[in-house]
Formats: sequence, C-alpha cells, structure tokens
Amino acid sequence: MAVPKRKTSKARRDKRRTHKKSEAPNLTTCPQCGEAMVPHRACPSCGAYRGRSITEAEKD
Repeated sequence: MAVPKRKTSKARRDKRRTHKKSEAPNLTTCPQCGEAMVPHRACPSCGAYRGRSITEAEKD
C-alpha cells in the first residue's frame, strides 16, 4: 500500500478543499403572497404550489 513520504502541508490541504464549501439556497418570491421561498416547493407561509393551495398555512 502506498504511504505518503511527507506530511501534506496546511496550505496544500486547504487548496484542495476550496470547492467543498456550501452555498446559500436559491430563493424565489411566491406569486400568491410574495414571501421568499425555495423553488419547486410549497410556500411555507401560504401553503400554495403552482397556483393551488396544497397545505394549510401555519396560523399564529
């Protein structure tokens, strides 16, 4: 089995990990209520998806 001859430096290790960062989710506005929502999901505030009421909205 291959064994590294030298320790991998922190700079080299971190350069390799530059693409492993998480991104913020894309948000769109709900056409019914105008709140921010994740695309292709039911709106968490009004419960609408593609113009139809799918789930009951949470009542405060």
